[in-house]
Amino acid sequence: MTADALRIATAILSRFPLSRQYIWQKHDAARGAVYNACMTGEAPDLIAIIGPTAAGKSARAMMLAPQVNGEIVSADSRHIYRRMDIGTNKPTPEEQRQVRHHLIDLRDPHEHFSLGEYVELAWTAIADIRARGKTPLLVGGTGQYVRAVLRGWRVPPVPPHNALREKWTRYAQEHGQDALFAALVARDPDAARTIDPHNTRRVVRALEVMEVTGQRWSELQRSERPTLRTEVIYVNLPRPELYAQADARLARMIEQGWLAEVEALLDFFAQRGLDVNAALRLPSMSALGYREMAMVALGRMTLDQAIEAIKRATRRFIRAQDTWFRKDAQQAI
Repeated sequence: MTADALRIATAILSRFPLSRQYIWQKHDAARGAVYNACMTGEAPDLIAIIGPTAAGKSARAMMLAPQVNGEIVSADSRHIYRRMDIGTNKPTPEEQRQVRHHLIDLRDPHEHFSLGEYVELAWTAIADIRARGKTPLLVGGTGQYVRAVLRGWRVPPVPPHNALREKWTRYAQEHGQDALFAALVARDPDAARTIDPHNTRRVVRALEVMEVTGQRWSELQRSERPTLRTEVIYVNLPRPELYAQADARLARMIEQGWLAEVEALLDFFAQRGLDVNAALRLPSMSALGYREMAMVALGRMTLDQAIEAIKRATRRFIRAQDTWFRKDAQQAI
């Protein structure tokens, strides 16, 4: 990790209320530091393992959990869906037997799940783990989930408003992602600083909630900083290595039967009266690669074309994460 990358990563971590901070590079210094703290009676109340996709967050959590008597609380917005195992790189049944996981397989993929529900369930899981004398590990790549927990967001329970959601989704389709984000900036610049401009679904949700409530999103999302002693481990790799790991993971998912999983998903949606277009608009199907694999299942794209499209989308996602982290870092420096 270069000096510049280390400076940026450290600045990212300074955005969170921490007692100590560690950068997990290729060696195990961070894991050793946390382990040693636990062994000397200075165990943190909560450990968060964060970073971009394909950096190896889950593998590191699986290594660390047994050493700190820990259980994992998922911070992945796609792991909450049943029937979506391979393409989301969900922990395997064997991994879940080795280390207990929370907030996995909570909903069927056509069911609604909100940020507010996640925050409530995450804190319930964290409290339960700590009550049993164990250490909770918050692990995942959904930045808003992690940020909401570590910063103590109190998210208003606003039910979905399908008409408004459709309105803003059409607006994005007709005018583009930048215009949609500009609409958010105009209505609530404070909220715009906390939402990834590339995450269309979350931008749409913020605009939707503001229209329903008549209040700014930033005002609704009250924050109450947790009093827990928190360790944050930021996992990252040089960009070429991230791309290589993402490509290797994609190849494994194809070999494991991802296409068959998506075909079964489309059948599941059809049995519940959802046509293909409606199914592909579901939040669950915005997970990386699922729409491309659905196109293969429907005969609208070859597997090779889908693989290339997924690789491009994954690279864009990694770059967007890096941009978002750097934005946080620049604000913190």
